[in-house]
Amino acid sequence: AERVDAFSGRTGRKFYLIAESDLNDARLIRPREQGGCGLHGQWSDDFHHCVHTLLTGETDGYYVDFGKTEQLAKALREGFVYSGQYSEYRKRNHGNSSADRPARQFVVFSQNHDQTGNRMLGERLSVLLPYESLKLAAGIVLLSPFIPLLFMGEEYAEEAPFLYFISHNDPALVEAVRSGRKEEFSRFIWNAAPPDPQSAGTFMRSKITWEKRNSGKNRTILNLYRQLIALRKGIPCLSNLSSRDLDVSFSEEDRTLIMRRWRGDDHALLIFNFGKEDVVMKPDLQEGEWKKTIDSSDTAWAGPGSALPDRTRQGDYLTVRSRSFVMYQMEGAK
Repeated sequence: AERVDAFSGRTGRKFYLIAESDLNDARLIRPREQGGCGLHGQWSDDFHHCVHTLLTGETDGYYVDFGKTEQLAKALREGFVYSGQYSEYRKRNHGNSSADRPARQFVVFSQNHDQTGNRMLGERLSVLLPYESLKLAAGIVLLSPFIPLLFMGEEYAEEAPFLYFISHNDPALVEAVRSGRKEEFSRFIWNAAPPDPQSAGTFMRSKITWEKRNSGKNRTILNLYRQLIALRKGIPCLSNLSSRDLDVSFSEEDRTLIMRRWRGDDHALLIFNFGKEDVVMKPDLQEGEWKKTIDSSDTAWAGPGSALPDRTRQGDYLTVRSRSFVMYQMEGAK
């Protein structure tokens, strides 16, 4: 971190050092004058695990520690979910608190090369989930207060697997990798044999089909990602990389999460329904009129059709479709 900062100073250009770490150790990103290492940011695997388990229902392997809406709410507030409590997967207490770290120091994602490539069959979410859930995954990542990371092809729902592949010349090393992969999957309930990582066919199967983005539901997903990125850049409270200007509530029974974000006079209400049923709710809104900005269940996004009004006020009931997200913006406050 010291060398990167020095390099930035010599070149006159800011370089960022981001830890790809699952230690949940906030010291990595805490400033050096506060006893930390001074890295600029780090990945939040906890955020991914929360989203993945809520969407897929998987609970084996390291996913055994996740699966609650409450955990995703904590991830949105703090970055880490495990901040010193006991981890069933690790069989020990894990992590320390990141509550004092700003949201801009966390990189979040619903997929990446590790979480996809380390699956036995390299399945992307586009293979594991129904279409509506893919849109929900996009919404929770891009409307979060953190820095989003998109995995290649995710933005148009690529279906090709991302398998673990190698090209080694040492036969002993090849066999060690093969054995290691089998051992790695022992905690997961995957009833299949892992593809041979040394096979050229394994590599060829992992190539993306870039042309898919131009038609059908792949194009619709791409347009949704573009719209979410535009909203994130254009709306002040969404471009605010802060978890202090944020409030999160949840219902474990309904698998719903309500996130309020603000910056100055700009306010947004974001509702995420991870459940399999439509949910009727009465969110606690500030006085004023709220205008619907985006609803993933709209037919414009190849959804079943929104059940929500274009405008709502304090005291109104809202019906949020299953596996969907919606955003309202406050037009005027009293």
